[in-house]
Amino acid sequence: MKLIIAEKPSVAAAYAAALGAKNKKDGYLEGNGYLVTWCIGHLVSLAEAGAYEERYKKWNYEDLPILPEVWQHVVSPGKEKQFSIVKSLMDRPDVTELVNGCDAGREGELIFRLAVEMAGCTKPVWRLWISSMEDTAIREGFSHLEPGSRYEPLYHSALCRSKADWLIGINATRLFSVLYHKTLNVGRVQTPTLAMLAERDGKIMLFQKKKYYHVRLSLNGLEAVSDRVNEKEKAVSVQTACQNGQAVCVSLEREKKTVKPPKLYDLTTLQREANRLFGFTAKETLDYAQALYEKKLLTYPRTDSRYLTGDMAETVSAVAGLAAGLPLFSAVGGFTPDVAAVISDKDVSDHHAIIPTLELAKQEVSLLPTGERNLFILVCCKLLCALAAPHVYETVSAVFTCGEHTFTAKGKEVVSQGWKEIERLFRSSLKGKPEDDLEDVATLPALSQGQIFDHVAATVTEHFTTPPKPYTEDTLLSAMEHAGTEDMPDDVERKGLGTPATRASIIEKLVSSGFIERKGKNLIPTRNGINLVTVLPEVLTSPQLTADWENKLSLVAKGKLSPETFMEGIESMAKELIARYSHISEDKQKLFAPQKESVGVCPRCGQLVFEGKKNFYCGDRGCGFVLWKNDRFWTSRKKELTKKMAADLLSKGKTKVKGLYSEKKDTTYDAVIVMEDTGGKYINFKTEFTKGKGGR
Repeated sequence: MKLIIAEKPSVAAAYAAALGAKNKKDGYLEGNGYLVTWCIGHLVSLAEAGAYEERYKKWNYEDLPILPEVWQHVVSPGKEKQFSIVKSLMDRPDVTELVNGCDAGREGELIFRLAVEMAGCTKPVWRLWISSMEDTAIREGFSHLEPGSRYEPLYHSALCRSKADWLIGINATRLFSVLYHKTLNVGRVQTPTLAMLAERDGKIMLFQKKKYYHVRLSLNGLEAVSDRVNEKEKAVSVQTACQNGQAVCVSLEREKKTVKPPKLYDLTTLQREANRLFGFTAKETLDYAQALYEKKLLTYPRTDSRYLTGDMAETVSAVAGLAAGLPLFSAVGGFTPDVAAVISDKDVSDHHAIIPTLELAKQEVSLLPTGERNLFILVCCKLLCALAAPHVYETVSAVFTCGEHTFTAKGKEVVSQGWKEIERLFRSSLKGKPEDDLEDVATLPALSQGQIFDHVAATVTEHFTTPPKPYTEDTLLSAMEHAGTEDMPDDVERKGLGTPATRASIIEKLVSSGFIERKGKNLIPTRNGINLVTVLPEVLTSPQLTADWENKLSLVAKGKLSPETFMEGIESMAKELIARYSHISEDKQKLFAPQKESVGVCPRCGQLVFEGKKNFYCGDRGCGFVLWKNDRFWTSRKKELTKKMAADLLSKGKTKVKGLYSEKKDTTYDAVIVMEDTGGKYINFKTEFTKGKGGR
């Protein structure tokens, strides 16, 4: 009997359904000669540092670097029951062989192998490698299983990646956290990502806008514009020279241009467009895509390919017909898919591009949850666009002279909408149009070279240079995808920072750690995030480290570099890091001290006043101004001086207080409390009553 081990319960259920294993058990399915179980992601993981030695449970500089001689693995916390089930199935005497049904890629290999090794199982292993969860694709994959030994180098590559991230992450995080007295998470991927955000923020902060001008001519219904003019005087001079003058069309150029259909989606481009169009975070897009994959409506989402393989030609043509039948695209007439445009075997590695499946014929798309429905229709739109005819348009560029100055008018005329018509139908269904999708399509009136325009009107318009834009998830994902890629060979397993599947979690971790924050669609580094990038060495903030690792991991996966050699280099790096940063100055230690929010301005010296546990004190300790929360004035009236009351006293010299207690009358009353500062150690207060109110 074969034991199939999937990465997730939903995937195991799909395998079982396709193979006829219908009997549900506790933690697995059985039937038709198969047992199907799952790992729940990383069922086994590297042990924490404290598992190696008791002293490592505390963070001390003297214990660094931590370099395990024999690596230890543990069952991931909370997953003990499922591991026990998987192990008991491996141990069954009727199980003769295992099938690795985890995701087809480096991490999927690692998840399966670690579980098998932890269980101590030595039975033969086969490898399943598929990209779609449709029943036909699953059965096809099981009819072409490969020996697990073929993927041994890929496993060693994955294990090296895991150990290297542990070594640098554990040692660098502990090193800088101990030095700066604050938990500072350092990671090979998240730290360079944070550095990109900090660099962009710095450019925005340092940006100084500059004024510039354009001179515009009004020529019988069209507008011709000068080049940028930096000085207003010069712009006015050009305007004066042209006003009521004569303009001549000295050149007229027409050029037909063709825009090829877009490529299909990989995960990163899907996340980027979903962020731009719907405001989805990268994690939300991945979650929706995963849910659609598990419903068999989408192919495997964690892919970095934007093409399909040749054997999918017939399937994609059928799927396109189903997508074109959706109500939104019913206006597309005479659609003939160009399947060859999306086929390229050499551009597909682990998984092909994300497309809808034939399950679309059985599902009512309108019944899907809103997020999933929007994402699914977006993928359908992209498939139809990719298979459609090119978009063809003609540009017109007219150059005019007036008063010895040159002006240009540009126009554009669509010849054939092609795939843009499908995109237009989709965009018209959106409630809000993304700013960058607005096209300025101007049509110029009929012109001829040598045409003369008399008595032209000239105006000057004022403009300002604009700073770089903050990163959004769309633009950050793109930056992560391309970071350091120029230093990587074409055939490495992973390119850029992170993987299509992990980039979303990296962004979320930076947010939860307090290093970046979301402001609308923008991602902005916090003070702590900027400081962290400032204090770390370039080797940890540059994408070059990832580029170097991926080059070497690619060689390990091909059997051209030994895992031992790779790990020796990582250990050397950890040792050098600890030796280089042994201490820091007192000033630098204060970088990550909590920022105190001021309550107001000191009436004596003008410095800021801050809140303490028992008082509100002047930031200049030599000043001596203090408002005590337990001053007898307040305690005798059964009140405590609050932050709002203190702020009022500092800004207005008085504050309204309700519910003050009168010991004489054993009742409460409302009053205005006025601060009287005599310059001594204690501050005096007096009570003012509004007209008609009783006293104490």
